[in-house]
Amino acid sequence: MESKILKTLPSADYELIDSGNEEKLERYGKYILRRPDPQALWNKTLSEAEWKNADATFGADKKTWKKKNASMQNEWQISFDNLPAQAGLKFNIKPTAFKHTGVFPEQEPNWIFIKEKIKNAGRPINPVKYPLKADPSEAGFNRVKILNLFGYTGGATLAALSAGAEVTHVDGSKSAITWAKENAELSGLDKKPVRWIIDDARKFVMREIKRGGKYDGIIMDPPSFGRGGKGEIWKIESDFLKLLEECSKILSDNPLFFIINGYAAGYSSQAYYNALKPLVEKYGGQFEIGELTIQESLLRQKATDGQTKAGRLLPCGIFARWSK
Repeated sequence: MESKILKTLPSADYELIDSGNEEKLERYGKYILRRPDPQALWNKTLSEAEWKNADATFGADKKTWKKKNASMQNEWQISFDNLPAQAGLKFNIKPTAFKHTGVFPEQEPNWIFIKEKIKNAGRPINPVKYPLKADPSEAGFNRVKILNLFGYTGGATLAALSAGAEVTHVDGSKSAITWAKENAELSGLDKKPVRWIIDDARKFVMREIKRGGKYDGIIMDPPSFGRGGKGEIWKIESDFLKLLEECSKILSDNPLFFIINGYAAGYSSQAYYNALKPLVEKYGGQFEIGELTIQESLLRQKATDGQTKAGRLLPCGIFARWSK
């Protein structure tokens, strides 16, 4: 199968300014951050002096951020405005001790995919099984049901909610769930039908099998290693295939999509495709696999003749997705 490259392009509130020498320089709203990225195995375009102008740098101790801009806030909001028919999903940015910022910009093409698939469903959807708080104007509306496993701070959840779906968001971290709720409120989606579940992904899915829960779309971002809400150990090499097989039992009779994203586990998108294909091929549809990337800002990269040139692509992860 031919591999695709999905690109996140610069937007008003986010851009990858430069990358190289195992680092990346990004702008999140009004602040520029410098942090490590082992995928950037090339030389930087901008000078070190320009890199040193970053408002904050993730420290050599690999635990703390060092601020150059003393007035920089500990948290602030940004919007991703490249999403169609949407003013933009909003995120609370909070640089953490693990060098993360609370959002993975490379996921933007998947958010667009999710929104389009839900909005274009054009068919009767399974009735809502669990009573959820919803807008009064939407009473009685049969929604697409989406399950977001390892949901973190909720980018995919926000995309699905904004398209009119009912979402179950599962993560083993209480702080991640709290952060996701903040993002939903910032995006004006906190009154939409969503369940926030702090739980181990496999245990939750196994309970859904017993309850007869069904979903029209499943999204998962499995880490290579992690812990559930009660300290359960997750190891991708021993738990991934079991989780996939369990998820196949909670797909609806006419599902829309299944998305798997991968980070730092050493696998290829072809491996994810090989694992996913037997579970959904009975529904027909199509597969896509490839890399998630971020394109450097076009306006920052100058050729030797002074003309703007296309920015390089920073590889950030892999994906495999099936859809009808």
